[in-house]
Amino acid sequence: MASNMDREMILADFQACTGIENIDEAITLLEQNNWDLVAAINGVIPQENGILQSDFGGETMPGPTFDPASHPASAPTPSSSAFRPVMPSRQIVERQPRMLDFRVEYRDRNVDVVLEDSCTVGEIKQILENELQIPVPKMLLKGWKTGDVEDSTVLKSLHLPKNNSLYVLTPDLPPPSSSSHAGALQESLNQNFMLIITHREVQREYNLNFSGSSTVQEVKRNVYDLTSIPVRHQLWEGWPASATDDSMCLAESGLSYPCHRLTVGRRTSPVQTREQSEEQSTDVHMVSDSDGDDFEDASEFGVDDGEVFGMASSTLRKSPMMPENAENEGDALLQFTAEFSSRYGDCHPVFFIGSLEAAFQEAFYVKARDRKLLAIYLHHDESVLTNVFCSQMLCAESIVSYLSQNCVTWAWDLTKDSNRARFLTMCNRHFGSVIAQTIRTQKTDQFPLFLIIMGKRSSNEVLNVIQGNTTVDELMMRLMAAMEIFSAQQQEDIKDEDEREARENVKREQDEAYRLSLEADRAKREAHEREMAEQFRLEQIRKEQEEEREAIRLSLEQALPPEPKEENAEPVSKLRIRTPSGEFLERRFLASNKLQIVFDFVASKGFPRDEFKLLSTFPRRDVTQLDPNKSLLEVNLFPQETLFLQAKE
Repeated sequence: MASNMDREMILADFQACTGIENIDEAITLLEQNNWDLVAAINGVIPQENGILQSDFGGETMPGPTFDPASHPASAPTPSSSAFRPVMPSRQIVERQPRMLDFRVEYRDRNVDVVLEDSCTVGEIKQILENELQIPVPKMLLKGWKTGDVEDSTVLKSLHLPKNNSLYVLTPDLPPPSSSSHAGALQESLNQNFMLIITHREVQREYNLNFSGSSTVQEVKRNVYDLTSIPVRHQLWEGWPASATDDSMCLAESGLSYPCHRLTVGRRTSPVQTREQSEEQSTDVHMVSDSDGDDFEDASEFGVDDGEVFGMASSTLRKSPMMPENAENEGDALLQFTAEFSSRYGDCHPVFFIGSLEAAFQEAFYVKARDRKLLAIYLHHDESVLTNVFCSQMLCAESIVSYLSQNCVTWAWDLTKDSNRARFLTMCNRHFGSVIAQTIRTQKTDQFPLFLIIMGKRSSNEVLNVIQGNTTVDELMMRLMAAMEIFSAQQQEDIKDEDEREARENVKREQDEAYRLSLEADRAKREAHEREMAEQFRLEQIRKEQEEEREAIRLSLEQALPPEPKEENAEPVSKLRIRTPSGEFLERRFLASNKLQIVFDFVASKGFPRDEFKLLSTFPRRDVTQLDPNKSLLEVNLFPQETLFLQAKE
């Protein structure tokens, strides 16, 4: 049986080789292999070409060995290892396929799936589709340690243990229920449940709000964010007997509405129980040393122990930076800004008032030339570094000026558990599980944190995570380093945007020219149509006028008295009339006929009186000006006379 010192070395080597940061998970895997380091590593990371052998036996290839004296167990590094990979000198052991066992839970059913690690996540879903009769597009496969994965992900790349537990969610499918129960269930889904959760080990209560559509699994994951107890190690009390499936939503789990009390603790393994009493005194000294280091860090900023304790006690009496269970992010940021100003003065960064999504819009979703870095300040009142960082670093004029010119600054307070859980949810959604896990594992005295984020096309990249134990110069250097990376990316984005705008301008100009051409063609066509219509109208008027004149001419011609003969008992006057074309009109009239009959005769030949003048030669006079009721004899047009027609001006 390995001693405590040996186990510490084995645990450090196991974490260094596998990259598993969670100590509880690492201890569990080692216990499953009886603290056999080689077997545990092969169980997590199977070797491609060969096996791992212990230094205590077997034939090995020459190579570097590990010296425990030069690598103390208290400071393990990735390069310090109590074993070394060796290739067999006589033969190469081919890797056999590694089989993985999955227990998949869906409502009241459990499905066991066994696959090789060369298979993909999609193949698991296809098997579940046949077993559960759920279409793959409607299925969400949850429970992966790395967060959500794609269907094309190969299982081997996830570095899974042999036994795994997953669960299926079907948010797009209605839960099986009777029609009479459907209305009540739908109403419960829209309600909010207040869960009062007591952490047994530390005797601390968390008040968390969940919607009725949230699942039991989501509650357990949120508790993991707050307590760092993995879901599989959580020991619960207070769940109703009907809450047998983690995929069950709270509305149908039988919880008391509106409040329900639960208790959670850590499931302790036999080895941990046995060793807890042995390591108790060591743990006390470790805590004492850690506290001393924290105060030494604080003293680097020119603050003595008395001042640190003074800050801690005064912080408890101050108003919270942000209300607990903050629903409206804008209102929460208004209170944060007001409280920050009252504590540290008016010289501080201008905090963006609005949601984190709105801060993204302000910083990233504008023209490339106007984009800025997004700086997220994470505050924690219980950290001994908070007051020093805020007063001496964050409120320094150089930092305030640099942030105002180059960054959109957004802030959040992680002091309250509900606000911490809400930010971790936002962080996981916008930055991914890696950054969320980084913030989740930060100790209280490592706060405050300063995140520098750059918007990179369709994703958000965290350039820097700055802890509170820094100086003004170091903070400025890291801001400038992030700005240098951002500027290089911004220049590329500006170039791409200018090229895209140039292409769009050319296209707009072409579209505008085409539109103007269409309008010109349409205008020409409309003008031609108007001209044709006008010509047609004038032609119609002309025809109507001609028809009217012809009708008048015919009526006048029919109304003329018959032409007298040359030999007549009454005196006869013979008139000879020259037309404008040079032709002559000749006719005999009775000397007693009125002058109007002559006018009617001329009009019947197409020369109306209102358009033409009738002139005599000797003496020259305008006959049309004479009285038409006088006889030809009275106006001296007897016995004969030559007249000519002239158009009026």
